Amino acid sequence: MRFVLKILAAPIIVLLTLIVWIFSALLLCSSFVFGLASTIVGLLGIAILITTSVQNGIILLVIAFLVSPVGLPMIAAWFVGQVQNLRYAIQDSVWG
Repeated sequence: MRFVLKILAAPIIVLLTLIVWIFSALLLCSSFVFGLASTIVGLLGIAILITTSVQNGIILLVIAFLVSPVGLPMIAAWFVGQVQNLRYAIQDSVWG
């Protein structure tokens, strides 16, 4: 019975491993792009905050925070970590 469970779980573990690798690579690229975008939007937000409208400047600064590597990419990294935890949980329960 244990052998059958190992055979059934092996493709799932391989699939989860590939998903983690692909999403990690995408996360690395998107963090770089989002870092550049957040810098530009942040500087624009500060300029608008000083020159024209406080409300629009604050809105742009919040958007800059969300696209920064601390905002949305961190949530995506958490999800990738949860998929990896699922893979390890399946792997540990089957192979012991």
